Amino acid sequence: MGLGFLGTVRPDGGPRLHPVCPLITDDGLYAFVVPSPKRDDLHRDPRYALHSYPCPTNEDAFYMFGNAALVNDADALRSAFLAERGWTDSPPPDWPGQQVFELLIERCLYTKTNSHADFNPVHTVWRAGYAVSYKSS
Repeated sequence: MGLGFLGTVRPDGGPRLHPVCPLITDDGLYAFVVPSPKRDDLHRDPRYALHSYPCPTNEDAFYMFGNAALVNDADALRSAFLAERGWTDSPPPDWPGQQVFELLIERCLYTKTNSHADFNPVHTVWRAGYAVSYKSS
């Protein structure tokens, strides 16, 4: 279980950013989104960006973007999400209004550091079809 920041596009074109706790499975990456302006954003404009939550011991980071697709039959994913979070008796109170979106990945950036203030991190960029690593200069 991890946290990330999900960025969406507001109706005026500006960014909207909120923390989320995505579900990673063998089949994909998913976000469970309660009724909110963020969910409205994804219905109107499916573009998203997801950035990892900061690490306490280094400045490693992971960022991805692409399009979000509404999952219509998400019962199995909901069960996996609840089990991963330890909610075996009952879901949290706001669960009934949540919708599940699959976060389809177009591009990723992974930054690997040795510690805080690492001035030479290694960046790996992945885009459908290829990946490349490089050091900052």
